[in-house]
Amino acid sequence: IEPMPPIAEILARQDAFFRTGKTLDISFRLRQLANLKACLARRKQELLAALAGDMHKPSYEACYSEIGLVQNEIGCALRMLRSWARPRRIQTPRALFPGRSKVYRCPYGVCLIFSAWNYPVQLTLSPLVGAVAAGNCAVVKPSERSTRSSAVVAALIRECFDERYVAAVEGEVDTAKELLKQNFNYVFFTGSTAVGSEVLKAAARLLVPSTLQLGGKCPCVVDRGADINIAAKRTVWGKFFNAGQSCVSPDYAAVPREDKDAFVKAAIRCIERLFGADPQKSPDYSRIIDRKHFDRLKHLCDTAAVAYGGRTDADDLYIAPTIIDNAGWDDPVMQEEIFGPVMPVLAYDDLWTLMAEIAAGPSPLSLYFFSKSKKRRRRVINEVPFGCGCMNDTLMHIVGPHLPFGGIGASGIGRYHGKASFDTFSYEKGILDTPLFPDIVLRYPPSSALKRWIGTKMFG
Repeated sequence: IEPMPPIAEILARQDAFFRTGKTLDISFRLRQLANLKACLARRKQELLAALAGDMHKPSYEACYSEIGLVQNEIGCALRMLRSWARPRRIQTPRALFPGRSKVYRCPYGVCLIFSAWNYPVQLTLSPLVGAVAAGNCAVVKPSERSTRSSAVVAALIRECFDERYVAAVEGEVDTAKELLKQNFNYVFFTGSTAVGSEVLKAAARLLVPSTLQLGGKCPCVVDRGADINIAAKRTVWGKFFNAGQSCVSPDYAAVPREDKDAFVKAAIRCIERLFGADPQKSPDYSRIIDRKHFDRLKHLCDTAAVAYGGRTDADDLYIAPTIIDNAGWDDPVMQEEIFGPVMPVLAYDDLWTLMAEIAAGPSPLSLYFFSKSKKRRRRVINEVPFGCGCMNDTLMHIVGPHLPFGGIGASGIGRYHGKASFDTFSYEKGILDTPLFPDIVLRYPPSSALKRWIGTKMFG
């Protein structure tokens, strides 16, 4: 493998390639997307093996949360791109007759995409689909933590694309910092809120528009009268999917006080049904990405009242599915995003007091609400600030390519998936197209009483 050229040189080559206008051709974009889909299919088994090596990720889980999700994104773009890219005609005021108004979607140019380690295939390639569909060039920086998966993704990108068009840059934190010194036209970042803040500062210094996909403590709230067994089953599945290492993972469960014990018992039954009496032996249970995150999660378990689980194995980077009973807002486990297989369960007395407490804190990326009441579901959607979520389910809102995905406030800026990705990686260019004839003389001086009267009528 030839050594990578300096980052500034990669950017210069891509800028030159973008200026050739090749990426503006919709047929060119469609061919590139089809090629990406074919490369992804060819490397499927290699990707599955790498994901298993990085996090013990089960193949069925990886198929639909990583590879399958990206394939759906590509398929959606292949079907809809010509429609998305078509100029949109809008209303033109009478005063601008005989002109016609249209909105064009135009690519930014050369985009920088930072991905995260917890879903190293999906979080790298899904934004890339949007960047390619919108007509951009792109430099992609996979996470250095998911070493095996990121290496395969980088190899896939190099196989699929001309480096002047899309390039993969691997490296540690110093590489990321060097990338942020370059004058890209757009930055797309997925990761923690703390790092996202630094990325935004760096982009702001160069006046580069940015999208941040961050995280936060995603609540899972069970309403009075909800089906406790279904709520527990879907919450447990969502919480321990990828060993809780998901930005949209239910961070904690809040349950009516009178239903809390029943919920905890149901959750324990669900854990044992999904992963067996010893989840460490289950082929369907992932591992923690590295020792740093393992030690942080182990500390949370050691400082909390564990009702179930809590067992750890440092050599295997294993932390058992863990339930913290009777958690409180001031507990250490409630002071940070958990991002692991530890689920605090809070008891609440009044639903709207609880929702007010959630609304008073940092806005979560996702919120999950189990309720039979359509009225209360609608009120939660309208009154509580959060980026996206599910009613009576968890995690599944990220699966389809048609729902826009993203946070609000501390949980993120901007949206992607499907058309939202195309919109994110392009900007609106408003154009008034006026024919040369007739040339309306009303706007030209000298003014007259008649011109002023007509102008008053036309402009109201």
